Amino acid sequence: MIRAEMAAPVRMRRVAVVAPEKALRESLVRIAEAGSVEIDLAWDGGPDVRGPAAMRLRRLRTEPGQAVLSEAPPDLGALEREGRTDLLAGEKQLEERLGSAVRHGEAATLAGWCPEAEVGATAARIAGVGGALVVLRAPRGVDPPTLLTGADTAPPARPARTVRRSLTPLVSTYGTVPYADLDPTLPAGIVYAVMFGVMFGDAGHGMLLVALALLLRAGRPRRLAALRPLWPFVAGAGLAATLAGAAYGEFFGPTGVLPVLWLAPLEEPMRLLAAAVVLGAVLLAVAYAAGIANRWREGGPASALYATTGIAGAALYLGLAAVAGCVWLGQAAFAAVGAVIAVVGLTLAGVGLYATTAGGPGGAVQTGIQLLDAMVRIGSNVVSFARLAAFGLTHAALGAIVWDGTTALADRGPAGVVAALLMFLAGNALAFSLEALVAGVQALRLEYYELFSRLFEGEGRPFRPWQLPVEHIPCAVAGATPPTAGEAVAKEAARRGPAKEEHP
Repeated sequence: MIRAEMAAPVRMRRVAVVAPEKALRESLVRIAEAGSVEIDLAWDGGPDVRGPAAMRLRRLRTEPGQAVLSEAPPDLGALEREGRTDLLAGEKQLEERLGSAVRHGEAATLAGWCPEAEVGATAARIAGVGGALVVLRAPRGVDPPTLLTGADTAPPARPARTVRRSLTPLVSTYGTVPYADLDPTLPAGIVYAVMFGVMFGDAGHGMLLVALALLLRAGRPRRLAALRPLWPFVAGAGLAATLAGAAYGEFFGPTGVLPVLWLAPLEEPMRLLAAAVVLGAVLLAVAYAAGIANRWREGGPASALYATTGIAGAALYLGLAAVAGCVWLGQAAFAAVGAVIAVVGLTLAGVGLYATTAGGPGGAVQTGIQLLDAMVRIGSNVVSFARLAAFGLTHAALGAIVWDGTTALADRGPAGVVAALLMFLAGNALAFSLEALVAGVQALRLEYYELFSRLFEGEGRPFRPWQLPVEHIPCAVAGATPPTAGEAVAKEAARRGPAKEEHP
């Protein structure tokens, strides 16, 4: 069962980092080490930043690698002489945040965002040096940044979130989910695996994918170690392909090892085609349901009612689907009910679309074109799922060709047996590689264009916490009484004028 907090992005809190001026640097160092707070900057951190570390880093004319932050205020001159661009880059980032602070007397404040589950731990982390993390009311009209459950920057959690972490790239590649929307990560992964399995239906090939997933989990081969977090995603796709192959009776082709539990693709292509279209129709209905929920969460009942990806679009879709289904089954009398539902949906969608135009005859024409496009898209999107059957048939045909060639060579004596074995291995390797690529791309295409286009109407802003490794440098390098970066940046901020204060 999916818990409520896993059905939406990680809950964010607007926070303020408050600390005495002398304790601000150490508070920020601890925040950077924790990596759980996104801090608002007064400027973009570009050429406008002229702090001491930034100037020294620019003089070195060397591209810094991974930025590192020094725990104690370092001797910037010594770092420049030693060519420590990593520490200078870390100090530059620190200067940007120190310069963005709003100062009042001896206190300084920085605003930002923090996951709700991390507020307590972060507050305790900086309390030891005199800082405080204060929860603020979120500003009106400003959406918090989005962090999906299981993302790399999400708070550490139970091993079950390993699966969600492997599926996060499936959603983030499409775009950033708006903060108000549902988190589609887990359902999207399940749907992707099902569609992939239908097109890659071979139990033998599916088991090879599962074995590949287990190798990735073990960190083998080492050159693919970076892909280790994706092993649950690969295992899910392999399991779906194995189950589909068992239903088709395919095990490295029509070898007869497995009985046909449902249908043989090459013998009943029309039945497979009808099943693929029905599956697509069901998935589109689910996508419309999620779209209604998202429109409601984004803009309330009116937005959900009139949007083409909300109730209006869902009614139009269901009405047209009912008409097509009744005509297909020969129940034309019941098609009238579907037509009424479609007209209601068309009317609601027309009202919503017309409200976004400039009005008048031009607005009416624009609305008519958009309504026609919506109806055409519904039909084309449903038919598009026929590719599940088409590529499933292609996979089965390749398997049959390889198996027929193998059996033909095996009847030609000992040399034929060797040739048959080579034919079987090479043919299945080619079919596995080609079809895995094709099925993977086509499942992604269906997910993005047919389903996600109904879930999302806009894009959110990703949560980017400030996180740097902290280095404990010797006192000799840090210097006995070096000027702090906070003092230098404070002077620069005073020269520029006070930073604009935010009103949460």
